[in-house]
Amino acid sequence: MKKILPLILLAFVGLFVMSCNNDDNVVGDGDTISLMQDATGTFNSGNGFLLSKGISIQSTDVVLVYRKEGNLWQQIPKTYYLDDVNGLPTNRELDYNFKFNTSDVNIETKANFNQGTQMTPAETAQYLTNQTFRIVLVPANAAGSKAKKAKADVDYSDYNAVVKYYNLDDSHVPITRVN
Repeated sequence: MKKILPLILLAFVGLFVMSCNNDDNVVGDGDTISLMQDATGTFNSGNGFLLSKGISIQSTDVVLVYRKEGNLWQQIPKTYYLDDVNGLPTNRELDYNFKFNTSDVNIETKANFNQGTQMTPAETAQYLTNQTFRIVLVPANAAGSKAKKAKADVDYSDYNAVVKYYNLDDSHVPITRVN
């Protein structure tokens, strides 16, 4: 019995050692995973030039929003300076911005002119119709105790840097139609 007891103890300890996982290279705060989702919609006077998408995050988490321009993603907020066109106000500025809480992301356009009547059809198609936004949900304390270092390591305006840093798979992002 004295020879079997150390073997049983060794097997018992070995079981616990093998079941532990010390995966220190995973970015995250342990209670939130980074997620991406696309929202596509049209801004118009009927929706107050506002698109709303439901989300579910912790109160300490962060939302990043990017607007699709061709095959690229542009971080918002972003201001566009529209060309002067005869018959329309000069120095027109169109702003994309967003606000979020734990349950919603609201993406809006604001302008120093009437968006419903003072845009050309081409401008409306380019800036208001069927716009796609990529919403990236990330933990606020993504690097754990290295939070200050993480801010320096990630350029949040660079979509590809964010995807790489958070190890996100952007090949199968769900798309939701909003309005």
